[in-house]
Amino acid sequence: MSTNNYAGLLLIGDPHLEGRQPGFRKDDYPHVVLDKLQWCLEYAAQHALLPAILGDLFDKPRDNPNWIIVRLLEILQGEVLAIYGNHDVHHTAQLTPDDSLNVLVKAGRLRMIDAEHPWQGQVGGRTVVVGGSSYRQKVPKQYPRPQCVSGQPALVIWLAHHDILVPGYDEGRFKPYEIDGIDLVINGHIHRRLEDVMAGGTLWITPGNISRRKRSDATREHIPSALRVDIDGGGYRLEYLAIPHQPFDEVFYAEVIEEAEVQQGSAFIAGLAELRARRTASGAGLMQFLDKNLDQFDPPVAQEIRTLAQEVMNDGEN
Repeated sequence: MSTNNYAGLLLIGDPHLEGRQPGFRKDDYPHVVLDKLQWCLEYAAQHALLPAILGDLFDKPRDNPNWIIVRLLEILQGEVLAIYGNHDVHHTAQLTPDDSLNVLVKAGRLRMIDAEHPWQGQVGGRTVVVGGSSYRQKVPKQYPRPQCVSGQPALVIWLAHHDILVPGYDEGRFKPYEIDGIDLVINGHIHRRLEDVMAGGTLWITPGNISRRKRSDATREHIPSALRVDIDGGGYRLEYLAIPHQPFDEVFYAEVIEEAEVQQGSAFIAGLAELRARRTASGAGLMQFLDKNLDQFDPPVAQEIRTLAQEVMNDGEN
C-alpha cells in the first residue's frame, strides 16, 4: 500500500513518443510531446495527484533515441502508474527486455499495474485501488472490492488499453459492461475524447490522448487534454485539463488540393500532389497516395505494394 496521500489522479492518454515527425505534422513533434508529458507530471506534483499513463508511452517499442530515454528518466519522478499499449510491445502481448518501456520500469520510474498487482492507497481520505488491463490483457468481469478501515468500501478504478465499442468509435471489439466491484474504467488506445458510457454501476471513460498525431477532421476537433479525477469521502469529480498546445493549422501542413482534382475528382492527382509537396519523415504522404489508388489493383498485388512501401519506410528508420 502506498504511503503517499493524494487528492486525486491524473490520467495521461497515449503520448506516443518517438524521434521522428508523425503524419503531416510540421512542428518539432518529439520535443513538443515530451513537453506535454512534462507539463502533466508537473501539474500532478503541484496538485497532489497520482499520475497514470494509459498505455502507448512510445510509438515504437524499440530503438528509441537515447536522448528521449534520458529525458524521461529526468521527468518521471515519484510514483507514476502505467499500463502498456500495443505500441509499447514488440509482436507479443507482454513487455520484454528489448522494449524501451522496460528500461523505465527497471529504473524504477514507472510502476506497472495489472489485476494481480494493483496500486492501493489513500486518495482524498478514501481508500482507492487502481488496477489495469494492458494490451490484450482481459478486463475483468468482477473484482473483489476491499474494505477500508472505516468500513467504507474502496473506490476501484481500472485502467485499460483496448478497442471498446463506445459512441463515436465503431472499431470496438466489445461493449462496456457492468463490472461488479469496479467504479470507473478509463481506457486509452482511442485517440480522441468520446462520450462516457454508464453500464450499471460502472462508468467507462475515453479521455483521448495528450497530442494530435494525424491530420483529420476528428483531430482538428480534439483538444489535447489530461483527465483529472478528484476524490473525497463523498465520491469523485471528473475534469478535463487542456494541455498547452498550438492551433491545428500551425501544427499540421494544409492538405494539397490541386485544381485538376476538383475538376476530375482524380484520387491519383490528389495523392501525387501531396507526395510532391510533403516528403514526410513517417511516409504519411506515400501511404495516403497508396490508400487512394490501390483499389484499382487485385488484392494480392495491392498488398505486395503496401508491404514493399512499409519495408522502405522501415529501412529509413534504421
